[in-house]
Amino acid sequence: MTEVSQETKPSRAEARGLLWGFLGVALFSLTLPATRIAVVDMTPVMVGLGRALVAAAVALAILLAARQRLPRAEEWRRLAVVAAGVVLGFPLLSAWAMQSVPAAHGGVVLGFLPLATALAGAILLRERPSPGFWAFSLLGGGAVVTFSLLRGGGTIGPGHLALLGSVACAAIGYAEGARLSKTLGGWQVICWALVIAAPFLVVPVGLTIAEEGLDAAPASWAAFLYVALFSQLIGFIAWYHGLAVGGVARVSQVQLLQTFLTIFASAVLLGEVIDLMTLGFAVFVVGIVALGRRTRVK
Repeated sequence: MTEVSQETKPSRAEARGLLWGFLGVALFSLTLPATRIAVVDMTPVMVGLGRALVAAAVALAILLAARQRLPRAEEWRRLAVVAAGVVLGFPLLSAWAMQSVPAAHGGVVLGFLPLATALAGAILLRERPSPGFWAFSLLGGGAVVTFSLLRGGGTIGPGHLALLGSVACAAIGYAEGARLSKTLGGWQVICWALVIAAPFLVVPVGLTIAEEGLDAAPASWAAFLYVALFSQLIGFIAWYHGLAVGGVARVSQVQLLQTFLTIFASAVLLGEVIDLMTLGFAVFVVGIVALGRRTRVK
């Protein structure tokens, strides 16, 4: 009985991690469509940074209620990297991109995020990827650039560049957060990252509110609250908890589903037409990422 119990414990933990990871990905997949709805009446600064300010207030309440310890000196430095990537960089750049790029197309570009996260992990965690890993990285990146060129009429527009920048920010934030979750805890990572970023958000968000006001349609406010509470906080709590429980390498593969979920959500929520080119690139990019994740990394 003891041997069976020892064998089943890892598989049960992995299964729990995959379920939590899928929940996080499902919540993330609605981020771009919801952001596109919100920026109809709100500025990218309000949507991209204001959502983090709302999430930070909730995160602080959670940390105080749970009586969590303060991060150590080294953890503060790593939290700053997480905050720069997933609290500041990704939300602001993706919100700005959604003013000009359809959410479905953004979903294809973000399909490169899992492999980009692995690349960031290779650098931050000092892993040694095989030549095949780098080959798939270049192939996947080339597909993303090609899609951006075709959709931009032969040029890469500012919106596509912003999306690529958001991928880089998210990848670094994910990798650093996954490493930090081993010592600080899964859900604590995003909560502390939001709290330390909050003081830097007050001025730009306050100036935006003073200049633009808070007049927006109910649909825009509903979308804003979604990205604030679910995309910026609850989704990350589920995601980092899944990484901590089930393992980074295994659980991160669930993120391959995000592209398809985003495209489907864009069609349902925004009425965007999903053409064969978008679907084709989505399948190709996810396929490349899946193959790339099978290559060896020491």
